[in-house]
Amino acid sequence: MAEENYKRMAELAAEAADDKKAFDIEILNVKGLTIIADYFVLCSGNTDKQVQAIARAVEEKLDEEGIYPKQIAGKDNGRWILMDYADIIVHVFHKREREYYELDRLWADAQKILKKEETS
Repeated sequence: MAEENYKRMAELAAEAADDKKAFDIEILNVKGLTIIADYFVLCSGNTDKQVQAIARAVEEKLDEEGIYPKQIAGKDNGRWILMDYADIIVHVFHKREREYYELDRLWADAQKILKKEETS
């Protein structure tokens, strides 16, 4: 898959998260910083249920495009759901978990493709 397709996948995931009122949505280009993926999508929700709804929306939106996750972790507890699409990794955090793990700071050197800082 071409680089622009990975970016578009990340944008679709961010749009789906935004549709479910996720906040602090970021797309980070981590290519060259890690071998794990090319893009990270980070977003937050206020409750376990909202976090789960955001993850479901992302999965459904990408499914519509024929894009399926290799693995999803954390779906049951709704605190930090990690959705592995190989070259794209979507992190859906409960607000407190995002503050605790500070992935934004850890990947501060990454190019920010999108940063939507709405808070709820």
